[in-house]
Amino acid sequence: KKESHKIKGCTIMSEPYDKEKSKKNASRLKEIILTLRKYHLHRGFTPQKLYGILEDLGPTYVKIGQILSMRQDMLPKAYCDELTKLRSNVKPLDFQEICAVLDEEYGCSYKEKFAQIDEKPLGSASIAQVHSATLINGQQVVIKVQRPNIYETMSKDITILKRAISMVKMVSSIGNVMDLKAVIDEIWNTAKEEMDFLLEAKHMDRFAELNSGISYITYPKVYHDLTTKHVLVMERIHGIPVDKVDKLKELGYDMNEIGQKLAENFVKQILDDAFFHADPHPGNIWIMDGKIAWLDFGMMGKLTGRDKELFRSAVTAIVNNDIYQLKNVFLTLGTAKQPIDHALLYTDVDEMVSRYGNLELGNMNLGVVFQEFMHVANKHHILLPQSVTMLGRGVMTIEGVLRFCAPDINLLQILATHMSNEFFRNLDWNKELKRTGKGIYTILNKVAVIPSQLSDLIQMTVKGQTKVNLDISGSEAPLKRIDSMVNRIIATVIIMSLIIGSSLLCLTEIRPMVGDIPLLAMLGYILAGVIGGILVFFMIRKKKK
Repeated sequence: KKESHKIKGCTIMSEPYDKEKSKKNASRLKEIILTLRKYHLHRGFTPQKLYGILEDLGPTYVKIGQILSMRQDMLPKAYCDELTKLRSNVKPLDFQEICAVLDEEYGCSYKEKFAQIDEKPLGSASIAQVHSATLINGQQVVIKVQRPNIYETMSKDITILKRAISMVKMVSSIGNVMDLKAVIDEIWNTAKEEMDFLLEAKHMDRFAELNSGISYITYPKVYHDLTTKHVLVMERIHGIPVDKVDKLKELGYDMNEIGQKLAENFVKQILDDAFFHADPHPGNIWIMDGKIAWLDFGMMGKLTGRDKELFRSAVTAIVNNDIYQLKNVFLTLGTAKQPIDHALLYTDVDEMVSRYGNLELGNMNLGVVFQEFMHVANKHHILLPQSVTMLGRGVMTIEGVLRFCAPDINLLQILATHMSNEFFRNLDWNKELKRTGKGIYTILNKVAVIPSQLSDLIQMTVKGQTKVNLDISGSEAPLKRIDSMVNRIIATVIIMSLIIGSSLLCLTEIRPMVGDIPLLAMLGYILAGVIGGILVFFMIRKKKK
């Protein structure tokens, strides 16, 4: 039961101390420390050591490593390249553990459902392991089996990470630059979705429905009667990963055509469907019988109609060098966690737009633009929706795939072309003419009343009745500094008054006395010392900042 504590009329709910949970967290923390010690970090840090540490620490840290592998803005390329192995090369579980999970999920021996299961896994990831199998009717399938107790393990890790972040914020200003807690929350929310295989099955059905009319796209069929929350059974896809370029070329495939179709389909997922694959790395994109096969639908992004339109506006603003429009996208799309310095935000957006203003569209990298967009948002403490950060990671990942497989294909160019075609395809000339006519009518009405408004303004000015409301943008910081200076001056005056007053009291014989000094004078000196100490403390602290 939750305990309540009342403080000055407010009721605060808190969780009671859980001794068992605390023991488990302490045990997990000990495991983490022993793992770090095992890699002798005092002898140097390498990409291989980082990979080994994250792999040994388990699914939570593997998931963090997978995200970091896509962030060359945060880590050197050598580290990102090494961490890409975490996407599919995680240490596999023993086959007997897989069998135990299957038996528990089906409530009977797995041999009643499957004629045969290959002991060697096709792939092993942070949350699940994949094995090929054959159904009783001879149909070849793939079984995705969730690692046992993974929810509990990740839950403990997330708790420890959040506590660590709280400690970091207390001793460092890193929390002011990046909301680490929001990053951890996003990882946890995404992982919880990935751990629900019934939800993934729904994702696969929806993806199939949205892409059923595209001849060059395919996807595995779900066997719903054999799928549970922890086991997913689907059709076996026999293909070649998209990054096996040499093998695909040997079979006669045109990599530019593959890259073009892959980019067009991903753009369609974003702009038309608002339902996109959020983890499009090469292991999840295969080529089979001349078609692009999408795999692993555990991490899917969803955009609201509003977010989709704002994304379009951001792309249009960047292409057209429209600073005002892009600034409005920042303010509308995200949630400001503190007052915005509009002048500084305008300057940062201007720098961002001017950086790409002279580039040809085909030379722009959408992933890099997205990284800078998120950096500006972080700098101004604008919290972006999870769907947008997932889209950013997805864009960066798919661009990495295109750079490797079809470097001549530019995602931003295809995105702009798609938006242009969509505009003309959906253009309703009757509506546009009506809207333009209404706009012209409104402007003419406003123009007609301007002379009378000017006349009223002149008369009010002559009579001294004119008032001007002035709002100075970006003045908050200087006003805070002035306020701080005034407070220090007041504190100094109080200290001087106490010292002078106490010194005057020392010339009298007011009792009670402490030695030869009146008690009242002594209290005045002490109070002056305390206020002076506090003032010095805050001055030193501000200098350090």
